[in-house]
Amino acid sequence: MADGVTSDVPGESRGVVRAEQERRVSWAELFFDLVFVVAVTRTSTLIATDSGPAGLLRALIVFVPVYWMWVGTAIHTNQTGAERPAHRVRLFAIALSAVFMAIALPGAYGDRALVFALSYWAGRAVLGIPIVLATRGMRTPYGVSVVLTGPLLVIGALLDMLAREVVWGIVALIDLSTPWVLGRILSSVHYLAGHLVERFGLFVLIALGESMVAVASVPFEHLNVPVGSAIVVAFVLVSGIWWVYFHYANSRMETTLAAAPTQIALVRNVLSYGHLSLIASIMVIAVGLQRAIARPAETLGWASTGLLYGGTAAYCATFVFTRWRMIGRVSWTRGSAAVVVLALLPIASNLPALASLAILAVVIVALNVGEWYKTEILQRR
Repeated sequence: MADGVTSDVPGESRGVVRAEQERRVSWAELFFDLVFVVAVTRTSTLIATDSGPAGLLRALIVFVPVYWMWVGTAIHTNQTGAERPAHRVRLFAIALSAVFMAIALPGAYGDRALVFALSYWAGRAVLGIPIVLATRGMRTPYGVSVVLTGPLLVIGALLDMLAREVVWGIVALIDLSTPWVLGRILSSVHYLAGHLVERFGLFVLIALGESMVAVASVPFEHLNVPVGSAIVVAFVLVSGIWWVYFHYANSRMETTLAAAPTQIALVRNVLSYGHLSLIASIMVIAVGLQRAIARPAETLGWASTGLLYGGTAAYCATFVFTRWRMIGRVSWTRGSAAVVVLALLPIASNLPALASLAILAVVIVALNVGEWYKTEILQRR
């Protein structure tokens, strides 16, 4: 099999090469990811349309199938590679399904529900049916999506609004719980740590790209000193968010996954679940940034400030969970940053948007400086 992996089917342990292989993310995988740039943008639009608790939940419910399609494909290409023509054709077919999901996302709870559901089922079938046939069983996340969650999503699309939300919420829970339920079966799978961590890091970059779109989306004729100042502060904030992930966390994920004798728990908890939280947090922050930059001299109020501060707090808090799952320790610096951000929310909600942005940027910059000092200075004394 390609790149030293002897099985085309995740979960098949026979002959799996245990030595870590060096593999770069392929051009085909990068092309595949471009589709999900659109999906992230469309999900952010849903959040912007209804950013209350119910709206955020609805946006998450429809984002989970999008994200889960990406996760399943990323893990599969980690096992098989994407260099063979047949692998690339399959990858592009899944990408085409994701295109239709992205097109349908803004109206997923309206007249585009069936297109969204059928596109998901089609993409999961393209990936899952060969695996189901090869293993002669359904006991993989791919099999579950083909025979259970895909059809349920289609059934939900045919129901009225409330029933659809309930059924689709159940679908999201089933998809997300499948790796946990099947953990023992998947425990024999070996993952190429460098490649897989890079893939998830690229999805974080996709979400950060949505934040940069928010920063740069101001029409030139609206550019003035307050707006320009807000853009500068927002850029500092987004850069700090990037730093929190890529300066320490990303490399730690790779080394921990590569050394783990049983990798499935880390792939499930740190990559699949942890990154869902990270990416969702960044999308929420992006919507808050766009509102703050558009009205820098005005008070945003609880709803929009909550997106900025709540999203940032959730982002920092996620690293408390991932670090605990990786090495059994709590990230006190990032946990403290999350608490500080939440504590500042009542104050920031009554300040002009530019001031709220500035306070948040200072907290994130201070977090990064503090971690740098702790790691690079104190530990070397």
